[in-house]
Amino acid sequence: MWPFIFSCLIACIGKLVSTSCPLDITPPRVVVRFGDSLSANCTSSSDQIEGMGWESLYGGVDLTEGVSSLLFKIDSVPAWEIVPMCYMNSRDGARSLSVVWHKGNKILSSQTFDESSPSPVSKSSVLTLTAHRDDDGAEIWCEAKLNLWTEEQGPPPVRSEAHNVNVLYPPTFTNDPNENLEMTVRSKISLNCTARGNPMPSYHWQFPNFTQVWYRSHDVNHPILTPLSKFPGVYICTASNSQGIVTKYFIVTEAPRFTTMRLTARPPGGPETAESVKQQSF
Repeated sequence: MWPFIFSCLIACIGKLVSTSCPLDITPPRVVVRFGDSLSANCTSSSDQIEGMGWESLYGGVDLTEGVSSLLFKIDSVPAWEIVPMCYMNSRDGARSLSVVWHKGNKILSSQTFDESSPSPVSKSSVLTLTAHRDDDGAEIWCEAKLNLWTEEQGPPPVRSEAHNVNVLYPPTFTNDPNENLEMTVRSKISLNCTARGNPMPSYHWQFPNFTQVWYRSHDVNHPILTPLSKFPGVYICTASNSQGIVTKYFIVTEAPRFTTMRLTARPPGGPETAESVKQQSF
């Protein structure tokens, strides 16, 4: 018969005073023949123990409260490989559970539970967030982890499904709220009414009275307008969505035009002696 090698694994449940687990298994290693009996004793040196147990497919022992030593025993070894685990519950119980909320790479909040329970628990964590327009499209998620061992040795955190934040906010102009522009002959200018908002803003333009007929025949529900050079005046743009409305004024003036006049200077009764040029604006 081939010998059976028995090895115990140790698990500690609860917040530990040190990084080592306060459990001791005697003997730590047992060699028996297949079908023979075996036993091992698990003892805790902690003064915070609430109960102990053994987890195993064969010979497992349920959680036993109020003991600091617990025997594991099998009368006849039924398999070549057994992985029993000795565990203990400390008085800290659920205090080892923490939930951390994230927004992208930023930690929003962290919660550690104060209740003590020797058995599995189900907990809820609620995040209250004051949303800002810059949060629109951000990814928020949480993770739960057990602080039982060092980070390298413990079980990995459990991460929730990520949710994208949809923040509704009124329009805001991306440049100056009001503008003064000069229009020169044969030049083109653009009136930029672009606004940022959620939902996406819609636009409405009002024009100088004498241009109303011309602009009504064109689609002007756009953030940028190029007025005709012969139509100066006050142009008014409104950007609106379900959250609000903002208004922007464009004062378009015609730039001064310059003309050249040629004047001839003559002395009284004499011949022409010189010429000068004078500019006048209209």
